[in-house]
Amino acid sequence: MRLLRKGKVKDIYELDGGDILFHFSDRVSAFDVKMATPIPRKGEVLCRFGEFWFDALQTPHHMVKVVDKDKMQVRRLEIMPIECVVRGYYYGSFVDRYRERKDLPNFKPVMASKLPRPIFDPTTKSEEHDVPIGREQAVSSSMLSGRDYDYLEKISISLYERMSEIVEKAGFIIADVKFEFGRNEQGDIVLGDSLGPDEYRLWLKTDYQPGKVQESYDKQLLRDWLIKAGFKDKVDRLAKEGKKPESPQVSPEVASELSRRYILAYERISGHKL
Repeated sequence: MRLLRKGKVKDIYELDGGDILFHFSDRVSAFDVKMATPIPRKGEVLCRFGEFWFDALQTPHHMVKVVDKDKMQVRRLEIMPIECVVRGYYYGSFVDRYRERKDLPNFKPVMASKLPRPIFDPTTKSEEHDVPIGREQAVSSSMLSGRDYDYLEKISISLYERMSEIVEKAGFIIADVKFEFGRNEQGDIVLGDSLGPDEYRLWLKTDYQPGKVQESYDKQLLRDWLIKAGFKDKVDRLAKEGKKPESPQVSPEVASELSRRYILAYERISGHKL
């Protein structure tokens, strides 16, 4: 087994025979900065959530099996060069960029309101900072063919709608989600990477109220805490100098609550106890 990459939240190894091993750690990142404090059992939740979604979505994927509570064996893929983001609600960074959209002419935006239909809102892939990208730019820059872009848009929206149906039965709302796809050895495009609270915003239906900031059962809780602590302003200020701040310590209360919410979301949606 050979270490290929140590990421912000998971480590990737090459196995004998060519498959890949994902080791989901308890590390957490926000605003493209890795936090100094681990989140208890986060790696286990991410691994199990990934397994659940690969099985539940019934779409071609690269998972082979879960080999430990926080490790997953997957087939090697040639990863597509964009992050396939689907937004179902007016929230997050979409709020700042809404005016640039011309495909929702009659929508009157209210914070956290449901969009008339799910929107495909992809970004570039970067270890530093993902940047929104549209069809024209993706195709003209030869990142993707028009056919591949259209397929990714169609399948991403379809998967988001399936996930929405599943989480709604468990009493949740999935506001948006990020998918990754890749080509397998046969050249087919399949679902890759993983799916969990690091890849989507999750709200309890009983708490949902348009017009305000929502209580999240994903890492938005951490982002909100960092914003209140002034860390986001520090990130933005240093970014202008091409720098990043030191990894901050997350308060024990926030780390514990984030862990609790991750576990609760997994157990309610999957129907399995950790």
